[in-house]
Amino acid sequence: MPLDAQAQAVLAAFADLPPLDVSTLTIDHYRAFLAAGMAPAEPEALTAVSDVAAAGAAGPIAARVYHPGGDGPLPVVAFFHGGGFVSLGLDSHDALCRRLARLSGALVVSFDYRLAPEHPFPAAAHDAVAALRWLHAHAAELGGDAARIAVAGDSAGGNLAAVASQQLRGDAAEPCHQLLFYPVIDGAAEAASYREHVSVGFLPAELMRWFWQQYLAGADAHHALASPIRSANLAGLAPATVFTAECDPLRDEGEAYARALAAAGNAVQLKRWDGQFHGFASLLGMLPAADAAVAEGAAALRRAFATVAV
Repeated sequence: MPLDAQAQAVLAAFADLPPLDVSTLTIDHYRAFLAAGMAPAEPEALTAVSDVAAAGAAGPIAARVYHPGGDGPLPVVAFFHGGGFVSLGLDSHDALCRRLARLSGALVVSFDYRLAPEHPFPAAAHDAVAALRWLHAHAAELGGDAARIAVAGDSAGGNLAAVASQQLRGDAAEPCHQLLFYPVIDGAAEAASYREHVSVGFLPAELMRWFWQQYLAGADAHHALASPIRSANLAGLAPATVFTAECDPLRDEGEAYARALAAAGNAVQLKRWDGQFHGFASLLGMLPAADAAVAEGAAALRRAFATVAV
């Protein structure tokens, strides 16, 4: 099916933004393009929101802690933002993290990470792993329960969440669940959905390929730290909730990853959001599907935390 009517209406509101020419696009131009199109939303009230410095793989990285209220220690969600490995950050995903904290009842900790092309692969992947280890070590100080830490992310952040889950398999800091919103999964960038949805919504297929070029900087796209579906061993990973968007170049690789996880014996919930484009879950209050997807993701987290002994 095509984009649903509500998704089409949202995209129409952004129709005046100038088109991007990937053949001449520079990182400065792209970041300026994003900044021009972003309008801050009224923040959703929580008990407390604070910025902290976490330990990345090569030095401190910024993080933001969202406290939903309630008696602790609370379950914890490590969140990694999308942005094609090259852009966005704590502010761009503030509304999503606030909503996820309120609906899940968990302490959400949103992490920055080093961006490409200044810091190409595998810098972001290494930062994600280091961030989860830091969170496990400091969860109690933040009011969280180190035994109940899940990982979540959207788009490129979904890639980092999946990669970190693999890298921490069997580690004390291994997450108990992974919540992946339309994740970037395969650097080959050649799934059928790339051809089916060449220029739909906020993620044209060629822009995603440009992101990979910035991030990999000539590195092997099949390396498991870049493409989690290429891992030689997918067994024994944290249960996963995977959401894909129907009208998204990344749809097929996200769904292929969910199937591969299930085939390896992992518990997986896969849902395709029909009629939606890449990035839709960030449009809270603008798109009913966004509110529904974040609510369903929060419910999956609550169920996951309920299975872990306190």
